[in-house]
Amino acid sequence: MVKIAIAGGNGQVAQEVIDVLLAANKHEIMILSRSVGAPKEGIVAKTKHHIVNYDSVDDLVSALRGVHTVLSFIQILLDVDQKSQKNLIDAAILAGVRRFAPSEYGSAGTMHMPWWEGKQKIREYLRKVNESGKALEYCLFQPGLFLNYLAYPNKTSKHLSPLGTVFDFQNQRAIVVDGHETAVVTLTTVGDFATIMAMAIEYQGSWPEIGGFPGNKVTVEQIIEIGEKVRGGQFAVEKVKLEDLEKGNLASSWGLEVPHKAVSQEEAQRMLKQVTIGMLMSAAKGAWEGSNELGQMFPTYVFTGVEEFLAGVWHD
Repeated sequence: MVKIAIAGGNGQVAQEVIDVLLAANKHEIMILSRSVGAPKEGIVAKTKHHIVNYDSVDDLVSALRGVHTVLSFIQILLDVDQKSQKNLIDAAILAGVRRFAPSEYGSAGTMHMPWWEGKQKIREYLRKVNESGKALEYCLFQPGLFLNYLAYPNKTSKHLSPLGTVFDFQNQRAIVVDGHETAVVTLTTVGDFATIMAMAIEYQGSWPEIGGFPGNKVTVEQIIEIGEKVRGGQFAVEKVKLEDLEKGNLASSWGLEVPHKAVSQEEAQRMLKQVTIGMLMSAAKGAWEGSNELGQMFPTYVFTGVEEFLAGVWHD
């Protein structure tokens, strides 16, 4: 049994992980909060809540004394210059925390995705604090794209809200980059992700710095083929040119329509176009393929398959 501190514990992905940890009933879980709020249903009785000032390293050090592992789910879009996460890292080192997971939980690469610029800053910061020796053991957990999003608009997990992608299973259509149909995307259900996170906490060896998920590594054209199979009809595939995307032009009849909850209404429309273009470009250039470190750590774990999951969602 170890003590786990979770920053950003009210986030959707964090809640999925917390549920798995609570079900295991093996660890002491502490939620770090900026202010007193209404705890999520079912959590208040089984976790401790600690109000912290992310602008104060000293305050964070006090909160993290005796903590073994810190899981950060801080929303990077709202963390100006990633100051909160940097302070959390500094405090973890000073408090003697053994392990740290920064707010990652997506693609391996951040190219062409400016909304994830903060992830790159934290990756560089973690490398810097360990330049003269391992000050803090950390792992960048990278499950790729949550497979649940291909079920949009259906909600397929307790906390993760549906989000659309360039693979629109509901309307049987897709946007692909011409000539890059064999680009690989890693797809992992949020349930598998949360389970692996809990298993990683139990892991007795050292965490790898990169935590790539084996999940399902499928090509863009394979995703469409699976879509046509489980939906029982051909997809309308629109092909766009990489050179147009690089100029900021999206020559398709549709794009993403539902913004992330962290994005303001004023920013939503601009952001949706930017995310559509960024997802297409980054996938074409390999950012979503990822690696397989966690598959090597947990070789017997069986991940939910793409077709198995989507057939269950779309069988009607």
